[in-house]
Amino acid sequence: MQIVPYQNNPHHLAQLVDLINYCQNIEAKLNIKMAEQDDIFQISSYYQSKGGNFWIALEENQVVGSIALLPIGNQTAVLKKFFTYPKFRGQPNRLGAKLYQELLNFAQANNFKRLVLDTPEGETRSHYFYEKHGFKQVTPEQFNANYPYPDRNSRLYELIF
Repeated sequence: MQIVPYQNNPHHLAQLVDLINYCQNIEAKLNIKMAEQDDIFQISSYYQSKGGNFWIALEENQVVGSIALLPIGNQTAVLKKFFTYPKFRGQPNRLGAKLYQELLNFAQANNFKRLVLDTPEGETRSHYFYEKHGFKQVTPEQFNANYPYPDRNSRLYELIF
């Protein structure tokens, strides 16, 4: 398995859309349309050209995971598009932890001091992961971050490092 920065590749983009649709709509039943997240179709300009990045995990040239970092200020960035297929979660693959470490290394190397994220209230598995990695839940008043996200009764988190 390899984790690489996304490069414009229609085959990988189609697989990424499948991954996101599976995790959000089939598994979590959130009913989030791709039209609500068109950043996926402009990864280079939306993430990479703004000083962030977007990584995909490949297993035999198949996209099996993703994570993205979107800068929204000098020292603040958003953790976005964090998805893995179920069989790659936990032991022995620990793909989520590997993707997260890739993002964290990039964030620290680029002098970000704060990561924020939103996640649906019902996604308790995700809450456990974020809290285990030092994120603290904050109220909307404490969040102090402005970026578009498809709000599904979202829980807000921040990590200061």
